[in-house]
Amino acid sequence: MDTRPETPPSGVRALSAHLAQGLVGHEQLIERLLIALLDGGHLLIEGAPGLAKTRAVKWLSNAVEGSFARIQCTPDLMPSDLTGTPVYRPQDGTFEFVPGPVFHNLVLVDEINRAPPKVQSALLEAMAEHQVTAGNETHILPDPFLVVATQNPIEHDGTFPLPEAQLDRFLLHVVLRLPNLETERKILDLVEAETQDGPPEPGQLTLEDLSAARAQVRAVHLAPELRDYIVRLVTATRDGPHAEDVEHAVSPRGSLALAASARARAYLRGRDYALPEDVAALAPDALAHRMVLTWRAVADGRKPRDLVEDILKTVEPL
Repeated sequence: MDTRPETPPSGVRALSAHLAQGLVGHEQLIERLLIALLDGGHLLIEGAPGLAKTRAVKWLSNAVEGSFARIQCTPDLMPSDLTGTPVYRPQDGTFEFVPGPVFHNLVLVDEINRAPPKVQSALLEAMAEHQVTAGNETHILPDPFLVVATQNPIEHDGTFPLPEAQLDRFLLHVVLRLPNLETERKILDLVEAETQDGPPEPGQLTLEDLSAARAQVRAVHLAPELRDYIVRLVTATRDGPHAEDVEHAVSPRGSLALAASARARAYLRGRDYALPEDVAALAPDALAHRMVLTWRAVADGRKPRDLVEDILKTVEPL
């Protein structure tokens, strides 16, 4: 049976409309949230305070069936505060594992770069393997499992930069910008209206509908020529004129992330096939955080996103 849709099902469309209603001027963020949800990947959102990073995840949690937890990261956070810990039961002389907040379907890790390295390592296992190891026991996380992390690029005191291995586990890395005058006014009007009437009550996308939508995303056609385009974009960070600015190039996980994201973007646009424009639109968010530039490139003011944009200009789709 062909599971490829002509348009996204009503539940996904309703979810998209609900997010658009509460996140003015964040069309790109909404799309990335939906892509991560449909692909089963994790999302890193970076932006200055006040850009609705936390709000976006809360609105998503209200509109998708399943459990939700928020973890506010601080420098004194312990791994057990995230994953849970075995607790001794004196009445029978045994230890019982008490799950931590990571045992939810949707987990918001706020200001992830404030968490110390031990906590980041514990989160890495959860993100990569969908499991938590405590003592001699391994505990499986719920399905679906999605981590959305936020970080503030302005403050650096008391922060711990994410290691490359952890960054690589995020399907996409979204960078938010300050709104323009027109969008700022719409945000003010929205918050004023919510103050008077309260936020709207959303319908919920059921886990059954989400599972069906994920199956349809996997069925979106990715032509061999488009796969070649993805591979050529990724390998351009290793060989060619742009590679001299790259200390550590994008791994094959970048190709997989870009392909999966392109399928989800095509699905959200009602197509059963991906296009080069899907790949080009997502390449900065899928690849930039997976590479490390040379010290010379950094000294010249270059950024990974700049390099991805240059690669997109030189690598032809077909």
